[in-house]
Amino acid sequence: MQGRAHYYEHGKANIMAVAIEVLNAIGCKSLVLTNAAGSTLEESPPGSVMLITDHINMTGISPLFGADGNERFVNMVNAYDPKLSNDMREAAKANNITLHEGVYAWFSGPQFETPAEIRAVTILGADAVGMSTVPEVILARHQGMPVCALSVITNYAAGMSETDISHEQTIAYASKAADTVEKLLNSYLKNY
Repeated sequence: MQGRAHYYEHGKANIMAVAIEVLNAIGCKSLVLTNAAGSTLEESPPGSVMLITDHINMTGISPLFGADGNERFVNMVNAYDPKLSNDMREAAKANNITLHEGVYAWFSGPQFETPAEIRAVTILGADAVGMSTVPEVILARHQGMPVCALSVITNYAAGMSETDISHEQTIAYASKAADTVEKLLNSYLKNY
């Protein structure tokens, strides 16, 4: 797929539900997600790539609001599949790619986070922040699909750098990391 619709664009956390349901219906066995994110860690600078190992939903919103049946009570332990994550680690190792790992915090956007919000989520254990991915992970897990996810680090989070955070910066660093991510994903996908 080419991109996603974000919660901040339409105010609907389940906007990707049909797409993920279709992928599942046509036989997709797992889902690999990518995003652009701000790093809360000095050792994960702009241009680096982070394997998401867990997430924190800072929005209080679920794409399963209004869903029926007991299936809506999705178990989110191992939301990021350990085997798929290990396969991504192996792909990185085989290609001499430094793959950082950490917890991703989802904010609704479209505004960037405040320095106080970044301090708060850092205390909670977040290593990167962004405006996507978590709804898709919940929807995929609702469909029974295992998930692996990568963050392309495009900036340091608010208050960590003298550089002003901007969408232009996000686009520029995402483009710089594109070759690394492409190499990583191509190597990963050879196993499937």
